[in-house]
Amino acid sequence: MSEHGDSIVPFNPAELRSGESACKTDINVLSVDLRTEKSNKEELKDIKKPYDGTKLRQDEHNKDAKLSPYQPRPPSLPKPAGLGMGGKNISFEEKVWRRILRSSQESLTDPGEMGSSTDSLKDTTSVNDQGLASGRPFDLPPMETPPFMIRTGSFSETDMSPCEHFDPNKERIKPSRIILSPLQLTGTYPPLENSAASASLRTTNRIDKDCLDYSVVGRKGRSERLQRNLSDSRLLDTMVSDNTSVHSMKSTYSVLNPIRPRDVRNRSFLEGSVLGNGALLGAEELDRYFPERRLGIYVATWNMQGEKGLPYNLDDLLLPTDTDFAQDVYIIGVQEGCPDRREWEIRLQETLGPYYVMLYAAAHGVLYLTMFVRRDLIWFCSEVEHATVTTRIISQIKTKGAVGICFTFFGTSFLFITSHFTSGDSKIYDRILDYNKIIEALALPRNLPDTNPYRSTTCDVTTRFDEVFWFGDFNFRLNKARVEVEAILNQCIGADMRPLLQHDQLLREMKEGSIFKGFQEASIHFPPTYKYDIGCDVYDTTTKQRTPSYTDRILYRNRQADDIKVIKYTSCSSIKTSDHRPVIGMFQVKLRPGRDNIPLGAGQFDRSLYLEGIRRRITRELKKREATMKNQNNSTVCTIS
Repeated sequence: MSEHGDSIVPFNPAELRSGESACKTDINVLSVDLRTEKSNKEELKDIKKPYDGTKLRQDEHNKDAKLSPYQPRPPSLPKPAGLGMGGKNISFEEKVWRRILRSSQESLTDPGEMGSSTDSLKDTTSVNDQGLASGRPFDLPPMETPPFMIRTGSFSETDMSPCEHFDPNKERIKPSRIILSPLQLTGTYPPLENSAASASLRTTNRIDKDCLDYSVVGRKGRSERLQRNLSDSRLLDTMVSDNTSVHSMKSTYSVLNPIRPRDVRNRSFLEGSVLGNGALLGAEELDRYFPERRLGIYVATWNMQGEKGLPYNLDDLLLPTDTDFAQDVYIIGVQEGCPDRREWEIRLQETLGPYYVMLYAAAHGVLYLTMFVRRDLIWFCSEVEHATVTTRIISQIKTKGAVGICFTFFGTSFLFITSHFTSGDSKIYDRILDYNKIIEALALPRNLPDTNPYRSTTCDVTTRFDEVFWFGDFNFRLNKARVEVEAILNQCIGADMRPLLQHDQLLREMKEGSIFKGFQEASIHFPPTYKYDIGCDVYDTTTKQRTPSYTDRILYRNRQADDIKVIKYTSCSSIKTSDHRPVIGMFQVKLRPGRDNIPLGAGQFDRSLYLEGIRRRITRELKKREATMKNQNNSTVCTIS
């Protein structure tokens, strides 16, 4: 019996394991002999207030379960005030226990802590029940952590005594301290529910939609690529994070992925290999902008017949309504262009709007070649080079010939040529000579490195590039009389032009290998584009009665098979200001990563042209709005007097 009348169970040192420290012994000795008041205060600080609650629940459970006297029992501790024998002579230790019990009861009744405390007590009871039923109420396997501690994580290292930090074999007191730790005050933390369907857990575990693809990739494998489109209507979906931004949060004030200062310090675009990290033209950056590694190219060719008057609207030429998305690169070649070339370029910029910039423009007499690129892709373009060739005997006459421009995009080199061959139904040989002169005399590239020098030849410029597009007015005709051609056109059902194309001069020469070696052409499903009366859909009604022919063509050549995929190949029948109908082609071109060893264009474009085109676009929209308002004001109700 203690001096306060409490019964004490004798402590058997043999129950301790061989490797246990003296910390437990000190705690048991505390219950037997409390020497001084100072030592009482120091030792009571180490005893946590939840410990007594555990003991009370264990005592109640032991009474109900009627444990065998041979089962191991935990050492008994002094009972709290009010629950033991007699409470008249209250000592200092009992006062401390009463204060501890009162504070623990207040924490249990606190509504801000009921969400976590009550649930944790239920788990505590279940853990104690399992321990008592197994005969080992507080004995856990070595290095085992209770699942409750993993879930809550509220037991801090500071709550443990110094001995517990250095004694891994002390196992009988750890479970009681860990289990009842949620009874401590948690500050301003909000209450949490154990249910996974709780609103707080749903908010905490919510995944950003931009990071969803990465979680899917992690579950299903790294081989899956992101299926996205680069259209401006889906701008938020096209922001694909690279490896430097995967683990960073998305900015709340911008749709762009944030860049960490560490990445800015370490990332260099001056050096890099095809597969190296940090290369501007490498695989990592290519996959970020083009997950499928396909570039959309729009090619248009048109013989304008030198007309000064341009169409009022070029939307049908560049932005047809039967396509879902605009392309990444626009290449427009013109033969017999209008006298004011600058006006033509401004009109193109006005039509394409602020999403595109004119990267380069070249001319050879009345041959114009203009290239527009999406403004967010100009950083991956190399310097653009151009060259011209005249096929006339007198070089000053620049109505027939070719103009070509070349550049490298990532690791893929491109060559675009627009040409105007010799006219005449029977001058097939002259047109073949024009072709041979162009491929030999077109001096490209000059400063750009050859992406595949082993397949290049000095006598053919088209072999020095990965992807080549050649378009223009080739002037090849149909070897049939006008009456026979019109009869075949009337018999053609739908868009099947094969009976008419059997008489095409260009297809016959390409089949024989005398011209455009290695080039291909998409299937033709549109009527001949030459020659019409201006302003109508009737073929030539003049005295010459020219035979309708496919003079305007778009051909392509790729270095590897299936690099170029044809999306659309047709004519624009709504533009009727010339005797030729424009021909347009949409292609998907495969891209390859490159090295940072090419001279970059550094984002240069024609800024003055861009500003003038945007200004005209705004002016046009304002005029439309004023006209609409004027029509609404002029509408009146007629009255009869």
